[in-house]
Amino acid sequence: MSLRILQFGATGQLAREMLDRAGPGVAITALSRAEVDLTDPDAVARAIGEAGEIDLVLNAAAYTAVDKAESEPDLAYAVNAWAPGAMARACQARGLPLLHVSTDMVFSGDKAGPYVETDAPAPLHVYGSSKLAGEQAVLAACDRALVMRVSWLFSAYGQNFLQMMLRLSQTQPVLKVVADQRACPTASGDLAAFILSQGERLAGAPAGAPEWGLLHVVNEGAASRYDMAQAIFALTRPGDPPVMEPVPTSAFPTPARRALNGELDSGRMQAVFSLQLRPWQEALEDVVAQLSAQKETV
Repeated sequence: MSLRILQFGATGQLAREMLDRAGPGVAITALSRAEVDLTDPDAVARAIGEAGEIDLVLNAAAYTAVDKAESEPDLAYAVNAWAPGAMARACQARGLPLLHVSTDMVFSGDKAGPYVETDAPAPLHVYGSSKLAGEQAVLAACDRALVMRVSWLFSAYGQNFLQMMLRLSQTQPVLKVVADQRACPTASGDLAAFILSQGERLAGAPAGAPEWGLLHVVNEGAASRYDMAQAIFALTRPGDPPVMEPVPTSAFPTPARRALNGELDSGRMQAVFSLQLRPWQEALEDVVAQLSAQKETV
């Protein structure tokens, strides 16, 4: 395989997993925010226009502070909507495909079952609205764009629910964990593996091919935050789990209202790519093992 990727993002969960997993024949040029100001659409477009020979562009960068976005809407939209739109226009001008990552938070959570790609979005907050605007900008400007919606990303890197639970368990006598929010926990490494496994195919897919458009990319299975916390401590503290108390979302008032249902149906991924990511519990085992190995190394 020979694949050249221009990647926006160098230190986030997905960005680092892409760099870790890129094997022989895959060259990734990762652009940090210090190198490209994502609030400057001209700088974003210039980075693509002036890049050397590349096969596809991956946007692995985003403004992810869900609650802070309520007080920083301009910044959230600049990074999550206007920057991806600039990427899409620049990719279209060069005839390059664009892979863009979005979120289950474009939905309201009112649906009884898992969301499919054709369900109408209805975000509850600024973050979700900015991500939806990014989806729309990308799909409108680039005819070879894949927008991948993901859910509850976790990894051995960065800030995520897994890392937060492990940290809080060291200081809190009782962990109060939300039990009425459900989604599909997804390993950033499995998302990266999907992108890398399909990179060559996507680089060659023409406009109008079924590969393009919206795609839900999540690990198999759904869980509540409480379910996930139980699984985390079953792996990390099997003989001495922390005391946990299931609580409703209302127990943690936040500036941004949370959707109760973020489950994403991955049927389209199975139909188009003949793939289904493994169960989230299996992915969690691997990430916990990775964290353990990192501690031993330190």
